[in-house]
Amino acid sequence: MKTLYLVRHAKSDWGNACSDFQRTLNERGLKAAPYMAALLKEKKVIPELVIASPANRALCTAELFCEILGYPKELIQQQIEIYEGGAGRLLKIVQQINDSCNTAMIFGHNPTMTDFSNLLAGHNVDSLETCGVVRLDMGITSWKEAAPDTGNFVWYEFPKKHR
Repeated sequence: MKTLYLVRHAKSDWGNACSDFQRTLNERGLKAAPYMAALLKEKKVIPELVIASPANRALCTAELFCEILGYPKELIQQQIEIYEGGAGRLLKIVQQINDSCNTAMIFGHNPTMTDFSNLLAGHNVDSLETCGVVRLDMGITSWKEAAPDTGNFVWYEFPKKHR
């Protein structure tokens, strides 16, 4: 079995005059990411692979999670397709994961992360909250087999749920 964690980036800052790609996390996001990472650590989540959008807010969220989960930040794979594409592009990224990896974590953006979760699990989440994490247990032996409805929705955690 393969396990996939889908993470929407933490709350970002709309106040500064930079491009969408360069937007940083705001104060709330900088608190939520370590909080959610600690929650995952309590759940014994250990990613073998972390893939992130290279957009600043997503990559920063991934780095904050990795610090707490013990994943080397320099091993984060950056994929521009997560920023530019939709659920179909994410599916292709997942299908290319090496089968020696059983647990992968992807950091990205809405609406793509919500759409992708719903596509894989056939489970309707209205909209992933910022810093929300969905766990999908994939009923597959090879990542190449990832397809619509091959994921089993296990849980959905987000910061406001615990406050």
